[in-house]
Amino acid sequence: MDLGKLIQERIRDIPDYPKPGVMFKDITPLLADHVAFAGVVDSIVNHHGRGTIDKIVGIEARGFIMAAPVAYHFGAGFVPVRKKGKLPAATHAETYDLEYGNETIEIHSDALEPGDRVLIVDDVLATGGTARAAAELVRRSGADIVGLSVLLELSFLHGRDKLGNLDVHSLVTV
Repeated sequence: MDLGKLIQERIRDIPDYPKPGVMFKDITPLLADHVAFAGVVDSIVNHHGRGTIDKIVGIEARGFIMAAPVAYHFGAGFVPVRKKGKLPAATHAETYDLEYGNETIEIHSDALEPGDRVLIVDDVLATGGTARAAAELVRRSGADIVGLSVLLELSFLHGRDKLGNLDVHSLVTV
C-alpha cells in the first residue's frame, strides 16, 4: 500500500473556505477510512520509534483527532493546545499569524513538566505560525520538543522555514 497516495486520495479540497482565496484541506474522508486513518497514526508512531515520549501535544481541532491515538500508542499523555478562552484553568498564550488572519492559542500552564519529552501533532503545516506558536508554548513550559508530525505539508507556503531546527515529519508534502 502506498500510504502517501492513499492520503492524497482521501483529502478533498474545499475552495474559498473559511474565506475567499483559501483552499481548505478537508481530512474528514481520510478519518472515515479505517485503513487510511490507521496508516497515518502508525506512520507517525513508527517515524518517532518507541523511545521515551512523555506527552503528545495536539493542536486544535483536527490535530486532536490524530494526536490522541498517537498518545495511546506511545503510552503518553495527551495535552490539548486550544484557541484562546477554551481552556478552563490557568494558561500560557501565544499569538501568531496564519494565512488568513491571526489567532491566539493556549496551553494549560501545568500541562507539561520541565524535561518532559513532547511530540507535537497537527493535521496541516501551512504558514508555520500555529506550529511555531505551539512549539513556543512547549518550550516556555521547560519541556523538550522531540519533533512535529503533520499529515500534510503545504510546501508552497514555506511553513517549515519558520520552525528553525525543529524535526518536522510530514506524511505528504504538496
